Amino acid sequence: MIQTAIGIDIGGTNTVLGIVDKDGNIIARNSIPTVSHPDYTIFMNALCKAIDETIEQTKEKTDIKGIGIGAPNGNYYNGTIEFAPNLNFKGIVPVVDFLKERFDYNVIVLTNDANAAAIGEMIYGGAKGMKDFIMITLGTGVGSGIVVNGEIVYGHDGFAGEIGHTIVYPHGRECGCGKRGCLETYTSAPGIKRTIFELLSTMNDLSELRCVSFEELSAKKIDEVARKGDKIAQEAFDYTGEILGLKLADAVAHTSPEAIFLFGGLAQAGDLIFEPVKYYMEKYMLDIFKNKVKLLPSELPPGDSAILGASALVWKELDK
Repeated sequence: MIQTAIGIDIGGTNTVLGIVDKDGNIIARNSIPTVSHPDYTIFMNALCKAIDETIEQTKEKTDIKGIGIGAPNGNYYNGTIEFAPNLNFKGIVPVVDFLKERFDYNVIVLTNDANAAAIGEMIYGGAKGMKDFIMITLGTGVGSGIVVNGEIVYGHDGFAGEIGHTIVYPHGRECGCGKRGCLETYTSAPGIKRTIFELLSTMNDLSELRCVSFEELSAKKIDEVARKGDKIAQEAFDYTGEILGLKLADAVAHTSPEAIFLFGGLAQAGDLIFEPVKYYMEKYMLDIFKNKVKLLPSELPPGDSAILGASALVWKELDK
């Protein structure tokens, strides 16, 4: 029998799950809508049913070792989702305790989605063999997973590593977390959209983006027009890269990582984002760290990264 783990990623819109072997092959997969379940008990019952259905596809072939869950505001210590702003069910959701009542596995573990991505990179991706690195996820928000000496940094309460909610400008853009000027408001996909509209108001250059509404604009569209020479789009990537490079230089001073991985929709812009981030990171970095830290794209396949990252939590726990 093949040894496998169940990986579950709970997102604001959909929850995806799969059964994954040690080499990162997804043997079976499933999904349920998250948004249509207003009560966490209803959602958890639907999730358990989906897990049962997925196991049914492979039960003759695999030896499932446990369940790993990645979720917004996931607390590793308590096995709970706590006050996640993008989920319908609010407050504290006891995910691990609920699953332990339904499934007899020694390992059922939960953490936030960025930490899961970091562990996935360590087990299946470009961070194999690394003991010290940082994962930055650039999507609707900005997440981060910090690995020191081979272990995720959780802090005393389970919520360490929120680089996306460190402050860039104290009186800057309003953030969904309630603060102002968070890194997330500048370097997420919505953040670069906000930058475009600020630049459209301060630059006179002709731009395809002048005819695009905020709702129609996407990070992918900004990427496309930047590659065609659009000065405003190119300036937006440089501005975004400077802010992210500055905050990554600060992060390097805290943990001295071997590498920083960028993952998510905005990271798909390739050199448009990697080149300015690298340039400004080196510019703002303390001299003793210069030219020591690799800036790398994630090697996790974008479509399967959430399931892989969550399943990797199980292998990580079994190694302890």
